[in-house]
Amino acid sequence: MLNPVLDPGWLPQLSLPTQDDLPSDDRVPMETERHKKQMDLLIYPLTPWLGQRGYVGGNMFVYYSVKQVRYQDFKGPDVFIVLDVPPRERKSWVVWQEGKSPDIVIELLSESTAQYDKNDKQQLYQNQLRISEYYWFDPFNPDDWAGFELQHGVYQPLSPDPHQRLISKRLNLALERWHGVYEGVKTTWLRWSHLNGELLPTPQEARDSERQRANAEAQRAETESQRANVEAQRAETEFQRANVEAQRANAEAQARQLAEVEIARLQALLTEQSNR
Repeated sequence: MLNPVLDPGWLPQLSLPTQDDLPSDDRVPMETERHKKQMDLLIYPLTPWLGQRGYVGGNMFVYYSVKQVRYQDFKGPDVFIVLDVPPRERKSWVVWQEGKSPDIVIELLSESTAQYDKNDKQQLYQNQLRISEYYWFDPFNPDDWAGFELQHGVYQPLSPDPHQRLISKRLNLALERWHGVYEGVKTTWLRWSHLNGELLPTPQEARDSERQRANAEAQRAETESQRANVEAQRAETEFQRANVEAQRANAEAQARQLAEVEIARLQALLTEQSNR
């Protein structure tokens, strides 16, 4: 983090502007629609995962010194993450107002910005903003991607893990190249994933997953209801069978009783006849 007392670029401190005083829109759109989709694919899944633990921004100005404001020589990263700050809405990221620089930056390369992102911006992130982790990715050339970690003030390149992912130590997440369909475009995208390989879901994927979970729960409840109905029918059948058995036993008992009465009557009649 830059120190406003030691860095002359921050002076004069008493008149430093805030995000409400500074421009927040240069009215320059992102290079292509795919760049916009890729930015969203990095921001939207990460924001709910990060929750109250930090802020995720994209394609917005980052102000880090009065000199930079005066000359307007830097606009801002495509995606950036700041840890241990409240996730409130912001017009721009103003370092002296927030108290710290971003922790992680991702730039989306294009033909017009690749050299600048790989050289000037990398030096800016390393030497002035001191961004802990810096990544770049070309949405139209997914082989052109890289990651760097700031070690002793100098960026050291990150090596992909055995699954060909770049691991963010600050987030304990991985950046991986994922081939699939997002917003109707089938290509290789850069996505966040847990270290176990599970992707951080997009809002649509989260809704689909919740709907599938709800459907599965409804099916489970329906199956349980059907099982309970079958069990109730079985119990009713057993109850009816028991009633029939009881009625049969009762009828047999009555028949035996009648037979015994009849036998007694006949025996009495025979005894009476033999005594005459």
